[in-house]
Amino acid sequence: MYRLFEQLVARLAAPFAGRERRSSRVWPCQCGQSVFFRNSQCLACHSSLGYWPDSHRVGTLLPGPHAGEWWLDGEPEAGALKRCANLDTPAACNWLLAADDPQAFCLACRLNWTIPDLSIAENPLRWRKVETAKRRLIAQLLSLGLPVQPKATADGEGLAFNFIGIDLAGNAPTTGHFHGLITLDIREADDDWREQMRVQLHEPYRTLLGHLRHEVGHYYWDRLVANTGWLEAFRQLFGDERSSYAEALQRHYQQGAPVDWAMAHVSAYATMHPWEDWAESWAHYLHMTDAVDTALALGMDASAMDLDFPPFVQGSLYRPEHPGAVGFLAFVNAWVELSAMLNELSCSMGQADFYPFVLSAPVVAKLHFIHLVVQGAGQGDGSSP
Repeated sequence: MYRLFEQLVARLAAPFAGRERRSSRVWPCQCGQSVFFRNSQCLACHSSLGYWPDSHRVGTLLPGPHAGEWWLDGEPEAGALKRCANLDTPAACNWLLAADDPQAFCLACRLNWTIPDLSIAENPLRWRKVETAKRRLIAQLLSLGLPVQPKATADGEGLAFNFIGIDLAGNAPTTGHFHGLITLDIREADDDWREQMRVQLHEPYRTLLGHLRHEVGHYYWDRLVANTGWLEAFRQLFGDERSSYAEALQRHYQQGAPVDWAMAHVSAYATMHPWEDWAESWAHYLHMTDAVDTALALGMDASAMDLDFPPFVQGSLYRPEHPGAVGFLAFVNAWVELSAMLNELSCSMGQADFYPFVLSAPVVAKLHFIHLVVQGAGQGDGSSP
């Protein structure tokens, strides 16, 4: 199995000049042009491209033995492949699946229960934006070794998405997670609507990808923490999830977050309830791993910069004695340096901070806990801490 975090830490530890820039972010087309996760055609030679989730790479597609079948350049073991049926829809999916797979849609697209009404003029573009964010999310979950299983029925196991808008009665959908089903108001794809909601809810940051990462965190809490050996440790770090969610929600929107929320939480919303603290921290863990992986793939390095930040120490971690603690600590401290550099670059363009958050030691402990849960799930032994 491709182990993203182990490779990420190894690349952080290596001298920068010799670092291997291998990640699920940048690949060469057969013509030598760099291509990226979202590409379905090379802009230089116009070759068809596809993303093969089994090896987490985008590659050039060569004509296969039959019409509609393809070989992935440089990966003969993948066998004959076909393109997702959503390639030529507004979703513009560039994922691949085995040519003999009875399904027409790739794994990411099979997670959809409901797509927006495409007869509404704004919805095709909205759907494309949402699917672009969702595919990046699903690819990251797979690269971390997390289980991604399409949900077949309302009461069955697995993950599913509803991307919907206002119904015929004029009611807006309720965004959130319920037993593996993530519902998103399709208006979140509109920049003006999303900014309006960000201001209204006093959020420093709101993106489609961030929203999906948060909601999928609830799903993985149900799957990886609830009714497992991790539960008591979760309660010690995040709080008792058995407290009333409805009362916590009402209190949060009436009173707001405590003034000292940043001492132990990654965001103000994380103070609302232990479930939300987990989901917010989970989303930040995914932000951090994806951004550091991408930065290394692009040759970016902040370690040589004159940034005088006191590093987090091993005692900040949930389990300082864990064999992988040193690697995780290096990752966190690299993220602090990288986010500071990127914040300054954003400011130089007159933009808001790239990462408008400050990590505290208690938050780092929560992130380490999440990391250990993720690593346990990827190795198939996540039932106990």
